Amino acid sequence: MLKRFSISLEEDLLEKFDYYIQDHQYNNRSEAIRDMIRKALVKKEWQANKQVMGVISLIFDHHHPKLQEKVTKAQHDFPHHIISSTHVHMDHNNCMEVIIARGKSREIQELANKLIALRGIRDGNLAMSSTGKALQ
Repeated sequence: MLKRFSISLEEDLLEKFDYYIQDHQYNNRSEAIRDMIRKALVKKEWQANKQVMGVISLIFDHHHPKLQEKVTKAQHDFPHHIISSTHVHMDHNNCMEVIIARGKSREIQELANKLIALRGIRDGNLAMSSTGKALQ
């Protein structure tokens, strides 16, 4: 069931919000506000060390000595957290590894930090998400 409420904003803030809506291709203000609220709830789950989902992406040169072994070993240190892992060959030298993980937020952050800090990782990112239970 949808509930309606009103909100008051300064004119310049509303104008900036409308540009944000346009840039992110929302159909209306309500959709944008709902999305912002969900993002805030996901962030709260991560801060409270709740059961969460995360996607860790790594970019690296596969010629770097023993790096792939270290990436694999780090994943084996968190066997109950790894849901899926995909290795993509971007070109002759560069690879991307995408790891989907589930668990307590601190554990997922620890896994991401361990992987991203490996020597030879050119870029790494953790996209934090929710199991969805708190967003219903």
